[in-house]
This record gives sequence, C-alpha cells and structure tokens, in this order.
Amino acid sequence: MAAGRLFGLGVGPGDPELITVKALRLLGEAPVVAYLVAKGKKGNAYSIIEAHLKPEQTIVALTYPVTTEFLPPTQSYDAIIAAFYDGAAAALATHLDQGRDVAVICEGDPFFYGSFMYLHDRLASRYQTEVVPGVCSIVACASALGAPLTYRNQSLSVLSGVLPEDELAKRLAQADAAAVMKLGRNFEKVRRVVTRLGLADRALYIERATMENQRSLPLAEVAPETVPYFSMILLPGKKWQA
Repeated sequence: MAAGRLFGLGVGPGDPELITVKALRLLGEAPVVAYLVAKGKKGNAYSIIEAHLKPEQTIVALTYPVTTEFLPPTQSYDAIIAAFYDGAAAALATHLDQGRDVAVICEGDPFFYGSFMYLHDRLASRYQTEVVPGVCSIVACASALGAPLTYRNQSLSVLSGVLPEDELAKRLAQADAAAVMKLGRNFEKVRRVVTRLGLADRALYIERATMENQRSLPLAEVAPETVPYFSMILLPGKKWQA
C-alpha cells in the first residue's frame, strides 16, 4: 500500500476569503486534516477553514503542551516543544503509513514562522510532501494599514521582538523598512527602541489584521498589557515620488 501524502496548507492571516483556491481544493480532498492549537483554544487556523470541513474527514488537533507561559528553571521549553513535535509527527505518520493523505493547516504561510515547518523537518524526507504558500501576516498588515512597504531598491527587514534590546536597535537603525513581529510581552521594549531611534512617527501598530476584531492605533496610545500575539509594528520605507 502506498503511503499517504503530506500537505502543508497556508490558509492566510485570518480573513477566510484570503485562503488560496489551491489550498481550499487540497483541504477538501484530504481525508485527514490536522492543526496546531494552544490548550483551551479553538485556534485561528481552524476557525478560518471550519466552514469547509466535511463530516467524513478525520480532524486531528495537535495541542501544544506549553506556549508563552513561564516555566520553572528545572524545565526546558526547547526540550518540551521538541518532544511535542516528535509526538505530533508520529501521530501524523500513523495516518500517512495507512495510505491517508494528511493536510496540516497553518495560519499565514507554512514556511514563514509557521509551526508546520517543524513537522516538515521530521516528515518530508519520508513522505511525498507539498507546501502551499499562504498570504502572510506582513503583507496582510500592510494592506490593512494602506501602507506600501518598500519603494524602488529598499530592503525590508523582518525582526523578532524577542531580540535583546541592543540587538533590535542595531538592526532597526540599519533597516530601510522593517516589520517587527512577536510583540506580546515584548511590546514595551520594542516601542522604547523605536522611540529612541526617532522612528516613532513612521511606526504603525496593528493587531489581528484582516480579522473581525482588527485594530490599529498610534504607537503612543497602545497599552502594553493589551498587546496580543497577533500584532505587529511596521516601519514602511520612505516614500519615493515616481
């Protein structure tokens, strides 16, 4: 019996209409649909595609053991999450070995900070695999804000808010344009860096872009304790008059 195929489907940033035609077709054809989700959550990726699921499809929820919570010194986040991905890959391999195709849905794009990449690392060498790109958060945020990102020969830097403050400042100072992701508890640090570099007037804050509860507001008015994981600060490139 031939093994099943593995599909990594980017389903877009939140608006259900931003899923691609190809991803929607492969989603409908897959006997098994898997998604990654935090404990006690429904998951944004699942919410995007829920209306397209069929009763005969097997749905596999891969639930993270930890997400952003603090762990005691005796526990290693990296070790816990690596073991989780090992187990998740083994669970999907059970279906693949029985000849069933598996579609793993991923919010945004699977290979742009997408959790699917860790399953891909574990399974792609063993099973026929196809990855379908999706609309990623950066372009969704830019479109929602009406903010062109780069003009002419400008370069775009994608930075993680988790970076140490000095390193973040160094990279932002050198950037023509930038997108700072992974805000959450890192927001106040990022805002402090942006302000120190004199970039606050260019900075645009948005959260949950393309979702029903999308919100954007001036950087100075953002309450740090309210900043969700799905948020971003964009620093578009300087306008060039064509």
